[in-house]
Amino acid sequence: MARRTRSRRLLTAAGLTALATGAALLSAPSSTAQVAADASSVTVRPDPSYQQEQFEGWGTSLVWFANATGDYPPEVREKLARLLFGDDGLALNIARYNVGGGNAPDVKDYLRAGGAVEGWWKAPAGTTREDTDWWDAEDPADWNEDADATQRWWVDRIKKDITHWETFSNSPPWFMTVSGYVSGGFDATADQLKTESVDDFAAYLAGATKRLERAHGIEVDTVDPFNEPNTNYWSTRLGPNGEPVGGRQEGAHIGPELQEKVLHALAPALKKARTGADISAMDETNPSIFAQNWNAYSPEARDLVDQMNVHTYGTGQRTTVRDIAKAEDKPLWMSEVEGDWGDGQSFTDMRPGLGLAQRIVDDLRELEPRAWVFWQPVEDYDNMKPGGESAKGGNWGEIQLPFSCTAEDTLETCPIHTNTKFDTARNFTHFIKPGDRLIKVNDTSSAAAVTKNGKGASLVHVNSTTAPREVTLDLSEFRRVSPDATVTPIVTSADGKLARHDAIAVTDRAATFTVPAQSVTSFVVKGVSGVAQDAPLLRKGHTYTLTGAQSGKAVTVADDGTNLVIGTGAGSAAQQWRLSAVRPDDGVRQRYEFTNPVDGKRLAVRDDAPVAEPHTGERDPAAEWIMSTTGDGTWTLVNAATGRLLEVGGQATHEGAAVTTWPPNSGANQRWTVTDVTD
Repeated sequence: MARRTRSRRLLTAAGLTALATGAALLSAPSSTAQVAADASSVTVRPDPSYQQEQFEGWGTSLVWFANATGDYPPEVREKLARLLFGDDGLALNIARYNVGGGNAPDVKDYLRAGGAVEGWWKAPAGTTREDTDWWDAEDPADWNEDADATQRWWVDRIKKDITHWETFSNSPPWFMTVSGYVSGGFDATADQLKTESVDDFAAYLAGATKRLERAHGIEVDTVDPFNEPNTNYWSTRLGPNGEPVGGRQEGAHIGPELQEKVLHALAPALKKARTGADISAMDETNPSIFAQNWNAYSPEARDLVDQMNVHTYGTGQRTTVRDIAKAEDKPLWMSEVEGDWGDGQSFTDMRPGLGLAQRIVDDLRELEPRAWVFWQPVEDYDNMKPGGESAKGGNWGEIQLPFSCTAEDTLETCPIHTNTKFDTARNFTHFIKPGDRLIKVNDTSSAAAVTKNGKGASLVHVNSTTAPREVTLDLSEFRRVSPDATVTPIVTSADGKLARHDAIAVTDRAATFTVPAQSVTSFVVKGVSGVAQDAPLLRKGHTYTLTGAQSGKAVTVADDGTNLVIGTGAGSAAQQWRLSAVRPDDGVRQRYEFTNPVDGKRLAVRDDAPVAEPHTGERDPAAEWIMSTTGDGTWTLVNAATGRLLEVGGQATHEGAAVTTWPPNSGANQRWTVTDVTD
């Protein structure tokens, strides 16, 4: 969950960057992104030949705001609900319900406003923190069927708007933890879930999920038992009187080995509870730690995970997780992120809106997620105002209101505020819709999609600079551009929110519009469809060379006719690879086969080593490759059998260095320039 409102949650952008581990929370643009950002004009070319799977939509976790506001006056709750899930609001269609852990009855609440989510257990009278052996998943008396009324008000209110429900856990109940508190262990790096409680924890999650489904008439699609588990965020600190004074939200360190035990326990628990929910995992804080966890799982544990969830509080190695998901053939979600991107609480400063918009663009382009989910778009105004947890206050959330309002308040006494993040987010959620397919774009400040029916497109462009920018949409990669095709800009800037401009006629397969400084613009494209014949780079029967982005040398069949090395040359026969077969699949997960045009040997992997081997005529995943790109002109090649990427071993650059394979790591030596050298 969005821990970075934790003790570091309301720091300035500089503070956030300094405290981030791995990659910065507020990602610095790459050199290519900076070039695009500084340009006074840019030509953006959406390419429908590279289409992701159908986009599932936009979502949110319900805590802590749902816990805090579920008993607010109807007029306040209704306005919030419309802002979040209404067509004129964020139009969210995915919701993640937090199964609370809950501290012992004798522990005075010390968690942040909204953070004390009630657990689904019912403790006997007189139970204290020291009593940990009383709960029995099979005993109805130990379950509280009426738990968590405020978050569950939201479940009833929004269930007609939601197309995918997920339940998740931030911490096991106190009686399953090592420390006895849901805010983490006394050692933040030690496992918090007691090993003897693994089966109980699985039964608790499955039981709560089934009870939620039954009580509210919903079907939960996925259950994630973790939240940023392999981190050092979650710790409880006791004061001199023995009462907790540190650790203000639920969280639990659970390392990969223990995660695997939970997965093995959860699968039968869900089946026993008779819920049709699948397992998602592991909602790690950033792609790098996600990959670390995933690579530590056994193949059996990986098979238990039906959906991969990752957060992007750190942004490094997005493409690593993208390629892992493709190799595993599993859906991937960006399941949580939030941030400040400003310098003190403000509802007019465009910088937070621009920061969020660029984060979304980067996630969609590099991670290729099926869904994009906010941590919580509603934050506590009092916590974010100057003098809260930061001297200047903060811009977490797209909507802010006090979490201290009562049933007697009104919209006047409990006002709701929206900031520029709310406005720029709608540039995405209103125009890239569930069922659309995200497509490749040549510009790092843009994201694009084709519509579900294939008869239109949308593009969102972020101009973070302080000068206007002329944006030309080049539509030449579409097969059909009708004579009456149009492009309609919808602009969010300091001068207006989602301001719709007149439609621009497409001329010579292009349209140009000057976007304002510090703006986010959605372009609605009508009258385009299909894929131009020459748009796809990868085409059956064409011949290619594969040149290393890091080495500058091409994949070459060695003199022994089997092994692969890198070499210079002008595309000799030993460096040429014909696309001899295309394995149809859904979008960018289709598989390709490469063969040498002279001797017919195919590019395959044996014993984790790439080889040129005689073609047997049989289909073999070891000789099939899944191709990925961010639109920067380079590609990764994922072997369908091993999940390993083609790379230059040891980042070598010398002539004859070995071409090898390795698990995805986003290294430059795993990226290739694919050049069509067909005669």
